[in-house]
Amino acid sequence: MSASDTKRRRVVVALTGASGSAYGIRLLEMLREVPDVETHLIVSRSARQTLQLETDVPIEQLEASADVVHASQDIGAAVSSGSFRVHAMVVAPCSIKTMSNLAWGNTGELIARAADVALKERRRVVLMLRETPLHAGHIESMLRVTQAGAIVFPPVPAFYNRPRTVADIVDHSVMRCLDLIDVECEAAPRWTETSRRLLSSATRPAPQPFTVACP
Repeated sequence: MSASDTKRRRVVVALTGASGSAYGIRLLEMLREVPDVETHLIVSRSARQTLQLETDVPIEQLEASADVVHASQDIGAAVSSGSFRVHAMVVAPCSIKTMSNLAWGNTGELIARAADVALKERRRVVLMLRETPLHAGHIESMLRVTQAGAIVFPPVPAFYNRPRTVADIVDHSVMRCLDLIDVECEAAPRWTETSRRLLSSATRPAPQPFTVACP
């Protein structure tokens, strides 16, 4: 490993079985464009099934987009140790099960273990939680995991940027997620840019029918 490699920021990306595999896929794609980031991927067994149901992306292609891949059952993986320095961890998408495991200290598999380690080391952990509606138990787990230091970030779509495709919506949420771990990525319009454009009568676009098409 060269001296320049040791200076790369390690970002752990985990995919769980919740719906929303596109968030994890796009997150890895965006991180590949950041020269000083090294990605470590964990894909749960349930996530493999969801990936197959929701996308045409084979698991081999997903894994090839990461710098390092860790088996979800490998509790001895590097990312399970606090002495292995990482910049941040993002769970995208994050299931209620994974969030609850983390909230209550159930770290019997690698995703929850790696996130728990990141939290105890006071590192940034972002959970792109995918569930609705929520009952009291979910909300209690959200509170507990937030008190432990994690950021619960449901990928709620923005519409001020007038998205036209599912890809537009995914890109905006992933960009906002990357903001939370201090990784710069300009993948979608931000509020200041869009508001200036829309508030200018000279450049205001003509009304268009709103459509959302799958990428």
